[in-house]
Amino acid sequence: MRRLPFIAGNWKMNKTVGEALDLVKELKAFLLRVKEVEVAIAPPFTALYAVHKELEGSSIRLAAQNLYWEEKGAFTGEVSPSMLKEVGCHYVIIGHSERRQFFGETDETVNRRIKAALGLGLKVIFCTGETLKEREEGKTFSVVDRQVEGGLRGLGENEVKDIVIAYEPIWAIGTGKTATPEQAEEVHRFIRERLERAYSREIAQGIRIQYGGSVTPENIKALMDQKNIDGALVGGASLKAETFSKIVRFKEM
Repeated sequence: MRRLPFIAGNWKMNKTVGEALDLVKELKAFLLRVKEVEVAIAPPFTALYAVHKELEGSSIRLAAQNLYWEEKGAFTGEVSPSMLKEVGCHYVIIGHSERRQFFGETDETVNRRIKAALGLGLKVIFCTGETLKEREEGKTFSVVDRQVEGGLRGLGENEVKDIVIAYEPIWAIGTGKTATPEQAEEVHRFIRERLERAYSREIAQGIRIQYGGSVTPENIKALMDQKNIDGALVGGASLKAETFSKIVRFKEM
């Protein structure tokens, strides 16, 4: 099955509104003629609405970096799914390792967030990945299996169709280290086989699985040449228009 490549940029806690708009204007110019690749960017919350307005008429999708599962209430500092829909978000990133590591998110809270996002019509980029210690101890597959099972618990076939899974080995995020294409492919294939066992071959073959972790213009082509790697969730390299655009245009390399 042919799956549409999907490159998403996670800006994390970077860019003021003005800086975000400057970057988006550059991106639109660089990516004007790109076809057959879906592109999304995830600015910080403060820039979402302004970026949404700047993206109007563009094929670039808007994503948020997180959400809370309640619709409203006394949850100081949180943002609901409907708030993200209102400012033009199409995707939301859920379960990123930094959210798990620094803010105490668990497989259970990730699952609640995913269900809330899907319930309001947002598509989800669901992150999984192991630490260096877990990889060295041979626990990569058991960790990823647990995260996928926990994150997707209670979701049916119609719901998982709106999920993109991002495999991000934590030891490769922002470190300059990248899993080899073969290492990444091995885990991507494992995830797809797990989805087939949980749902069906048709569902598993239709779900896109991105790779994340120090993705650059230099390594994107080798990663995308792998059978089960359908795109990339890009961190630091998404903060510069020219660099991110080269990653998006991997087919031209």
